[in-house]
Amino acid sequence: MDLEKPDAERPPPPVPQPPRRQPEAAGEGCLVVAVRLPVRIVVFLVVLPVRLVWGACAVAARWLGRAVFRPLGRALLWTGCAVFVWPLAGLWRYVLVPLGRALAWLGNLMVLVPAGWLYRYVLVPLGHALVWLYARVLTPFGHGVMWVLRGIAAVCAAIGLGVFAALARLTRYLAVVSCAWLYRWVLAPVGHAVAWCVKGLVRLVGMLVTGIGVGLYWITRILFVLPLLGMWRWVLTPVGRVLAVVARKIWNALGHAWRVTGYVSLAVGRFLGAFLRWTVVEPARWVCTRVLTPVGHVVRDMVLRPAAAAGRAVGRAVRQSLASARATLRQARADLRRMLVGERRPAPVGNRREPIGGDARTLGGSTTALTKD
Repeated sequence: MDLEKPDAERPPPPVPQPPRRQPEAAGEGCLVVAVRLPVRIVVFLVVLPVRLVWGACAVAARWLGRAVFRPLGRALLWTGCAVFVWPLAGLWRYVLVPLGRALAWLGNLMVLVPAGWLYRYVLVPLGHALVWLYARVLTPFGHGVMWVLRGIAAVCAAIGLGVFAALARLTRYLAVVSCAWLYRWVLAPVGHAVAWCVKGLVRLVGMLVTGIGVGLYWITRILFVLPLLGMWRWVLTPVGRVLAVVARKIWNALGHAWRVTGYVSLAVGRFLGAFLRWTVVEPARWVCTRVLTPVGHVVRDMVLRPAAAAGRAVGRAVRQSLASARATLRQARADLRRMLVGERRPAPVGNRREPIGGDARTLGGSTTALTKD
């Protein structure tokens, strides 16, 4: 059983409608409508030269960055590396590192090894001896001294407690009881009287200060607060609202003019680019492709290649002449040596490591007179 409805009977999902944009003039006063158009015109005329100059400066800056500053930066980087980085790296690698290793070896040999020997063979035995002295001599002696001091302290404490009890009784009857009687029957009544007088005086001063404060409050409110409040409410607030509307419209006009001048500057740039292309680049390209390239090909085929072939032929002839002259000179020198010295012996053919004079002695033959075959 089909529990779902077919697609034809299913209602289509609701399509969300984009919120309608209220017109800019809706809900605005006549002052806003009257200020908007002149402000936009004036701002457009003011911003257009600035935007054109901005676009020209941006193009010039990109060209300078691509053609001047980037090669200059690379040259400065290479110069900095050659002047500072590479010498410092060589100094670090070939001077400071070997020097540091040598100093570390010397420090290890002259400081660490003697210090380790001193610690191991002097300080450790001395420490063990001090520990034994403390545990076996000073600790029992200290315990005995503490036992004696505890006995002396117990005797002194017993004597001190008796003296303290006597002094406490004397102090109680001579000072505490007298001071309590004086406080209860003399100082307390006098203090209550003084406190009652001070409370009345404080209450009187508070009433005077409250009256003066209320009077000053109403005087300040009538003379300063109410006029300032009226000026804020009936003068500054309307003027501020008008100035806010004007400033907002000027800001919107600046944004609108900046966007429009951007399109204008883009159109001017494209026009100048097209003008330069069709007046300079395309004629130069046409002259290069249609005039200079064929002329160059003709010059290459008619002049340069024949000249190069003739040069190569002359070079080959000169090399052949020099080779024949060297061969003739070598033959004449050989004939002259043969006439003066004679023929040179031919070099023996064979292994030059073996002796040339006679046959070597073997097991089956001998070179002596008695055993010669």
